Amino acid sequence: MASDAICGFCYLAVASRYSSSERVALNKWIHWAQSAPSWQRAILAVLLGALTVLGFAPYYLFWLPWLSLAILLWLWQHASTAGQVFKLGFAFGLGLYCAGIYWIYISLHTFGGMPWWFAGFSTFCLCAFMALFPALAGYLATRLGKLLWTAPVLWALSDWVRGWIFTGFPWLTLGYSQAPDSPLAGFLPVMGVYGVSALVMLVAANIVAIAMQRDRVPAAVILAVLLIGGSALTMVPWTRPVGPPVSVALLQGNIGQTIKWSPEHAEQTLKQYLDMVRQAQAQLIVLPETALPVLVEQLAPAYLDALKQHARQQQGDLLVGVVESRQGEYFNSALSLGASPSQAYSKSHLVPFGEYIPLKSIFGWIYRDWLHMPLSDLSRGTSKEPLLIAGQKVGVNICYEDVFGEEIARQLPQAELLVNISNDAWYGQSFAAEQHMQFSQVRALETGRMVLRSTNTGATAIIDKNGQVLQHAVHDQAVILTGEAQSYRGQTPYVWWRNWAFLVLSVGGLLWIGFRR
Repeated sequence: MASDAICGFCYLAVASRYSSSERVALNKWIHWAQSAPSWQRAILAVLLGALTVLGFAPYYLFWLPWLSLAILLWLWQHASTAGQVFKLGFAFGLGLYCAGIYWIYISLHTFGGMPWWFAGFSTFCLCAFMALFPALAGYLATRLGKLLWTAPVLWALSDWVRGWIFTGFPWLTLGYSQAPDSPLAGFLPVMGVYGVSALVMLVAANIVAIAMQRDRVPAAVILAVLLIGGSALTMVPWTRPVGPPVSVALLQGNIGQTIKWSPEHAEQTLKQYLDMVRQAQAQLIVLPETALPVLVEQLAPAYLDALKQHARQQQGDLLVGVVESRQGEYFNSALSLGASPSQAYSKSHLVPFGEYIPLKSIFGWIYRDWLHMPLSDLSRGTSKEPLLIAGQKVGVNICYEDVFGEEIARQLPQAELLVNISNDAWYGQSFAAEQHMQFSQVRALETGRMVLRSTNTGATAIIDKNGQVLQHAVHDQAVILTGEAQSYRGQTPYVWWRNWAFLVLSVGGLLWIGFRR
């Protein structure tokens, strides 16, 4: 039933006129949407949510969310109460997040040592919490009226709230699905990822309007403006190159998470990275997050000198992920060594329950009794200035930080090149690392800067300012990825106004709809 409905809807949505048989099929679908048992519609919503995950990396089917969300909006349109809309939105969210972030279970159970049933329960609870956001967006849109126009704004606002509440977890925000090849990707340097989330829903809403033969001409015009306008914006040179390209080497050590912090393997890891550094012939050499599995203060001076001397021989610098200890506090940092004066950047946006323990008096027992994760109680760094290394102004961010576009933009326009160091080995061979790389592609589009990614097991990559992956290391192998990086100056509209333009337009749109109502 679900697959037939999806295929039928997609055809009807693009048909210019309906024949009598098509009209009969449309009426049957409407009747089903209105009268089918709640559990059937809920199952369809769950399947639609799970299907939407294919719009994100590693599949990049950017058009699929347009269709899956259009069918959800259709279901919402024909729901009899706001409560039913809430349930359908919640079911869609469950499908989306259970299919899209299942890898949380891997980090908790496989590498964190949490019992399988509690890891599964914890992962489901997170997915259920996140599913509340699309559910509330649909509920409020129904209460406000003009659902096809209020839902895009409210969904995007819910994505934005999810990006900061409880320090934020904006994974699978709709706008990410449009990078780098969708026509809507052209709006990312202007409106950012949350603005594009609204546009994804707006495309879906206009597909529904066309299918329902309501204001078909205006809906078609809006679709054309969005798709053609977005394509035109991709040709705007928001930033300009500065200076010659710099040679880069991105190291992927492929150190298994089960042995990464094992004292018995620490010396072997240090030797492996020193050997890889000596093989790297580049002005800028980048090692992954926490590449060296000991406190930087515990490293032998001769080891650090060897790293520094090689970087100087290349007339450049090396950037390495380390753990620093300062006055009894520990920091997840990136340390530069080489021709330039040594500098450090410490991670400021930490992962809750991964790098620090919120409400330790309440949740501390989980870490004491069930969860065994290293570096689970770190301190926040404060520096937001780019590093001057290898003759470039480099904006450094560590792992999870590049999921927050507004925070990355704080280092701009001073930063001319972006570097992300990560360790996604926590998630095994899932597609978490590919999803994470897509977020870096969005950051490149939002800022008009190249992004270099050095990771432990994948996805190590060189990304151009248009969000295209120029080079991508094979996952789960020790690799030295070499290439060139170009610095850029200038600022995109998004760097200038960050999320404020999206928020002002969203509130203004809701006020206008309310006034019209």
